[in-house]
Amino acid sequence: MKRNGILNAELSGALATLGHTDLLMVVDAGFPIPREAHRVDLALAENLPDLRTVLGLIADELIVEGVVRAEDVPSNNPRLDAWLRDRFADAEFTTRPHADMLGELARQAKVIVRTGAFEPWGNIGLLCGVDVPRWFGGEGVIVPDYYASKL
Repeated sequence: MKRNGILNAELSGALATLGHTDLLMVVDAGFPIPREAHRVDLALAENLPDLRTVLGLIADELIVEGVVRAEDVPSNNPRLDAWLRDRFADAEFTTRPHADMLGELARQAKVIVRTGAFEPWGNIGLLCGVDVPRWFGGEGVIVPDYYASKL
């Protein structure tokens, strides 16, 4: 039996397929997931599981270099925005129009994880990164300027 981390076999397997620059979306219960998307549906009931729990567990397993959220989040759901900034403190944050989150971004996602969240603008994109010290910490390796601050 797996000792810790994400126990859901489908979610654990989907996370293992992700590489640098891949996009994973963690979305609320009402998100219109495209038919062709790799959907991992965790929703059981209202707020089960909730968005923050799922994002937190995923954050413990992935290196996230970018967080994408609807442009409405900072102004209309500031508690979610503050939580995201705290949980993903080393990531670069960007915003997109809500319609882009539901359409264009969803079509670009390699995996979409549906939660039971009833959370306004609770659709978050995570861009996968690399463990900079492990990749660029070797002797004689020149670290690109854009990663130097992460060493």
